[in-house]
Amino acid sequence: MTEPYILVLYYSRYGATAAMAQQIARGVEMVVGMTARVRTVPAVSVSFEERGDSIPQEGPLYCEHDDLRDCAGLLLGSPTRFGNMAAPLKYFVDSTAAIWASGDLAGKPAAVFTSTSSMHGGQEATLLSMMLPLLHHGMLLTGLPYTEPQLHSTRSGGTPYGASHVDHPARSPLSDDEALLCRALGKRVAAIAQKLVVK
Repeated sequence: MTEPYILVLYYSRYGATAAMAQQIARGVEMVVGMTARVRTVPAVSVSFEERGDSIPQEGPLYCEHDDLRDCAGLLLGSPTRFGNMAAPLKYFVDSTAAIWASGDLAGKPAAVFTSTSSMHGGQEATLLSMMLPLLHHGMLLTGLPYTEPQLHSTRSGGTPYGASHVDHPARSPLSDDEALLCRALGKRVAAIAQKLVVK
């Protein structure tokens, strides 16, 4: 039997969401007995008929349906595109009907994270829209409670709906508050999953 893992699944165009995913994975692995499996999705062409190489040249592997099906919990991340998740991640999520039909994700904890290039770039709308397919899958959504002190001190990203990053000016590193909130979100999902897995 494999060790339970939390899937950290994201799309990142310029690296900001990928940086968040790495911090979230660190938070997951703060929970004893839980590991993080970091996966991404390929870019899609304008016609949605072409995909990149089947194995990325660098970074995490592309997510397979079995990665999603077998996870103990999920953290889903995307840059904001007009208040919604980016097309490559939506394209992958839209391909999960068989997992939805089987109920394989029902009852598992999940959370979401995003990055924008401006302070009011649609972070909360994106986080809320990313929750919708997870609700259809029957997942147990969690956010960041205000017991996390960085929610009170952040001057950049961070919301109760999930972790976020303001990437302004472009290619800005995560602020200390943003990184701590990413780790807190990963740890929170992993801790909930651990309680559900160990019965």
